[in-house]
Amino acid sequence: MLRNRRIFLRDAALAMVGVGSAPLWLQRAALADDAPGRRKKVLVAIFQRGAADGLNIVVPHGDPRYYELRPSIAIPRPSASAPGESAIDLDGFFGLHPALAPLKPLWDSKQLGIVHAAGSPDPTRSHFDAQDYMESGTPGFKATSDGWLNRALPVASGKPSPVRAVSLGPSLPRTLRGKNSAVAVDNLSNFTVRDSAAAKTLQSLYAGSHDQILGGTGRETFEAVALLQSVEKMPYQPANGAEYPRGRFGDSLRQIAQLIKADVGVEVAFADLGGWDHHVNEVGPKVSLGQLAGKVEEFGGALAAFHRDMGDRMEDVVLVTMSEFGRTAKENGNRGTDHGHANAMFVMGGPVAGGKVYGTWPGLAQEQLYEGRDLALTTDFRDVLSEAVVRHLGNRSLQPVFPNYAGSPDKFRNFLKS
Repeated sequence: MLRNRRIFLRDAALAMVGVGSAPLWLQRAALADDAPGRRKKVLVAIFQRGAADGLNIVVPHGDPRYYELRPSIAIPRPSASAPGESAIDLDGFFGLHPALAPLKPLWDSKQLGIVHAAGSPDPTRSHFDAQDYMESGTPGFKATSDGWLNRALPVASGKPSPVRAVSLGPSLPRTLRGKNSAVAVDNLSNFTVRDSAAAKTLQSLYAGSHDQILGGTGRETFEAVALLQSVEKMPYQPANGAEYPRGRFGDSLRQIAQLIKADVGVEVAFADLGGWDHHVNEVGPKVSLGQLAGKVEEFGGALAAFHRDMGDRMEDVVLVTMSEFGRTAKENGNRGTDHGHANAMFVMGGPVAGGKVYGTWPGLAQEQLYEGRDLALTTDFRDVLSEAVVRHLGNRSLQPVFPNYAGSPDKFRNFLKS
């Protein structure tokens, strides 16, 4: 019951509890150290649901075995004569899918880094289980009730903001469930007062409740509604000419940017993008065609727009991407790939020591492949996330964040500036 009460706006019925602009008590709360009104260090987690093909997104064009394994769907080596149809060279060995061209300036300015051959050590090839393990932060262990991103929040020194943990989506994701309050927002524009009389009645019921859990959770909900409504009432125009791609993912990142810049106390934010399970027609007759190109274009365009929109506020932000597992090293008979193992993770932001592919490349020779078919794992995703939790959020208590895992700075890839 406690978990369900903490899931904010799980269905449209709760949308009626809006109570207008931020009340006086909430304006006063902005003076507190841990409440709205102060710039925060923010960690944004992005989940690519469906198992993205890290080998065609961050292309190992310097490994000849890549082209042997993928004779018809490999991204061609960088070529000045084939822009848009060949990999964008990064360091002479790795390159970006051409649809990720908007991210290349961030690489050049060293605000974008990549960790390759990274992911979960659990061998499952089940989307459901792998996503559950990655969001809980406990690979192979099903009994975990909360998520790593909720546990990653530092201990609040005062009254925390009711929107310190935000997910853009219709329901609270696994990764944000836990003892710390978190809210799920499908769309800021949905925060309209449709039944103010009912809202006042509900608010008085929560306020007068003798159930400490019910009363406390009710107050948190109304505080979050009031604060988010006050943000929504302020007209928002993306800065610096940023143009987000159309669709839910672009909208999610635009609203995350709006919330961060409103200084309402956001510390962690989450968004996801589905549709990466490309068993068929991953790459078409041309690289710019096929299912992967469109998905990568949406992904890269939204990340680039978010970076441009945030401007110098990116000095407060680290964004990290992940997917439940990668794809097979060898293409299948349908111009696609099947469920694999290791993958590529992106890290972006002012604190990032970018312009580098981190991690140990395991190679693609037959004897180097995991179970003879997949890119082998050389970096545990928890080491990537742990570095962001410790060095960016400032939470040095890693054991509660990733229980049953011996995380330590010795395992960090050092993609963040010291």
